[in-house]
Amino acid sequence: MASKDLIQSALRTVDLEQQAVGKLSQRINTDFVQACEVILACKGRVVVTGMGKSGHIGNKIAATLASTGTPAFFVHPGEASHGDMGMITKDDVVIAISNSGSTAEVITLLPLIKRLAIPLISMTGNPQSALAEAADSNLDVSVDTEACPLNLAPTTSTTVTLVMGDALAIALLEARGFSAEDFAFSHPGGALGRKLLLRVSDIMHSDHQVPRVPPDMALQNALLEMTEKGFGMTAVVDANGALLGVFTDGDLRRVIDGQTDLNAAAIGDVMSTNPKTISHDMLAAEALSVMENARITALIVEDQNQCPIGVLHMHDILRAGVI
Repeated sequence: MASKDLIQSALRTVDLEQQAVGKLSQRINTDFVQACEVILACKGRVVVTGMGKSGHIGNKIAATLASTGTPAFFVHPGEASHGDMGMITKDDVVIAISNSGSTAEVITLLPLIKRLAIPLISMTGNPQSALAEAADSNLDVSVDTEACPLNLAPTTSTTVTLVMGDALAIALLEARGFSAEDFAFSHPGGALGRKLLLRVSDIMHSDHQVPRVPPDMALQNALLEMTEKGFGMTAVVDANGALLGVFTDGDLRRVIDGQTDLNAAAIGDVMSTNPKTISHDMLAAEALSVMENARITALIVEDQNQCPIGVLHMHDILRAGVI
């Protein structure tokens, strides 16, 4: 095939699938609402099953449901007939997927599902099929034609089924009030999980690692504390440990530019008062925003008594993978 023929073939596929997906909006009806209500009332899990390409799509739908607040898993219908039906309980809901609605391995499970009195939701391309008629709610995923020029390989039909599954998952997500933080708990290893779950207390430096000096300490000695702790800054605290101010590398440059006598100055005379601070339970991502807005690389972590209990550096956030 020439290049233009390959492009035309691809464009035809995209066009056919776009049209098929567009027609789905006409089928978001009372059956869809009933399916949502059945799942929302479910005390167990959603069990998705399907054979062949429908099984692959079912696996993805189960994964999407599980990660958006609806506990779900996939069961292969062939394996279900040989022991895996034991994974399904009376508290569950079954979503069975079959484009024809007559897939033998799926139909074989219907008497067992009915015997357990488990609600059944079907996704079929034939609303008059045995599977659709046995279901409590049937989601119509029929298509006019497959993208395959032979009208044989599941292409358009699988795309439409996947979109219907996504529509179901998102409707349930919104109905449950599922939040970004809930999503993060399902994805603790991902970037979103780190941004929404990691707290300042998880990565800050604490105890003896926090640089602290009294206000009457000589500037030269305070610089030694800064150098030893390595944060480019030090907290200045009163006799009770409460924060009075901070002194940073930037403050040192300003002191030098102002021709202050480094040998005579006390740290309390040259510190910056009212520094930006954060709490230990703040999200690390929020602390990063504070740093970026203030154009600083380290923050003092205060307790409820305004006493320094930690230091968070930009490098700590970078190492934690929040950025």
